This record gives sequence, C-alpha cells and structure tokens, in this order.
Amino acid sequence: MKLVSVGDSVTLNSNLTEIHDDDLIQWWFSVGSTLIAEINVTADRFSVYDDVLDGRFRDRLKLDKQTGSLTITNFTTEHAGVYTVETKNMTIFFFLAVYDEISVKKGDSVTLNSDLTGIDYNRILWTYLYMSEKAIIAGINKPYNIVTVFDNVLDGRFRDRLKLDNQTASLTITNIRTEHTGDYELLIIGAKQSLKVFSVSVYDSVHCCGSTEAVIRLVLSALVGVATVILLVYDIRSRRAE
Repeated sequence: MKLVSVGDSVTLNSNLTEIHDDDLIQWWFSVGSTLIAEINVTADRFSVYDDVLDGRFRDRLKLDKQTGSLTITNFTTEHAGVYTVETKNMTIFFFLAVYDEISVKKGDSVTLNSDLTGIDYNRILWTYLYMSEKAIIAGINKPYNIVTVFDNVLDGRFRDRLKLDNQTASLTITNIRTEHTGDYELLIIGAKQSLKVFSVSVYDSVHCCGSTEAVIRLVLSALVGVATVILLVYDIRSRRAE
C-alpha cells in the first residue's frame, strides 16, 4: 500500500526496464475496472484515458513511454483505491490511500474530514490504530440507515468524545487527550471504494517560553507518539532551529 498526501504526485512502477515491439501494457482503476492508460506497441498506441469516470483523472495522468510506468499528479481522495497494471507476463496491484498529518492541542476538538458530500456508499468504517492497539470506533451502514459510534472500546478511551456526521461521515473527537494519539483509518466500501489515513498527534500547552522555544516545543511534541503501524510506514523529518 502506498500513502499519498493530497496534492502530491505518485508514480506506479510497471517493473519493466524497456518496452518490446509486441508489448501490451494496460493500467486499470478499480471503480468498474476502468481502463485509464495503455501502451499497445503493435497498434502504435500510447494513450491515457483521463476523461473516464466524469473526468476524475483529467490532466493528471502521465504515461512513461520507455517503461510503461504511470504517474498520477495532484492526487485527491477520489483517486484513492486499487490500481492494476497488466502485461503479457504479469499483473501487479497497487493500493493507494490518502494520507494526512494532524497535530492537535490537548483538550481541543478535531474533525477528521471525509471529503464526502453525501453518503452514497454501502458502508463506511472508522478504525483507530496505535502500536498493537486496533478498534473500530464508528461506522455507517447505509442500506439499514444505521449510524454508530463505538466509544466504549479500548477501555472507554473515546467515551463521550466521538461525533459522526451522518451526512458526510466526517468524525469529530472532542476534548482530545494524549492517549488519542494514533492513526485513524476511514474505509469507504461501495462503488467508490477508498481508504484515507489520518495520523493524529496530541501536544500539551506551551507555557513560559520565548517564541523560538515555543515553536521548537510544538514541533517536538507534535512528533511524539507517531510510530510505524500495521499497514503503513512513513518518515517524519524535523529541522532544529538555530
């Protein structure tokens, strides 16, 4: 699985070093198994189909004519999902998830935005992960019109703190504490399946510090608790103020 921040570009490698005279390389996106790019050497066709799915990929696809690798630019939530590259000899799957880092002051509230404008999906799940801890904390079952928060999981860590918007599926955590540091996964299941991951870190208030020292303390506290977890690996780099 690859994690991509909104607005970034991501390259999906075909694992080919060169293209031969009889090669056929096709890139598919999971929604309806939609063909979004292909190289057909025999037919002399090097094409990207960026107008499919109501123009979701318009002006965002770049196909490498030497290797067949595909680059998606200006990545957004609607581009998350499963991508497949098919050649004569192999099939490779890529799962792309949207990734966002959020730093929150202890005691404040934070809303994890789904970027949805309506619930047109079969099921939506919010899962909390930190180190070896994992639990479903909220969900929407659209066919049965059921909206649920599971705030008693993990010994009541989220009790009376979760609010799930039944129109957008965005999740709000109120009166956040350091024990709420972790990763929050939003899984959308339906015609537009996707995964969004929020890495949330919680910092204490800064007291009695000069402006430079305050910035340093905020940066350091924002990094506390961020770790490698189940399905994702990422690096956080910080610079020391002179």
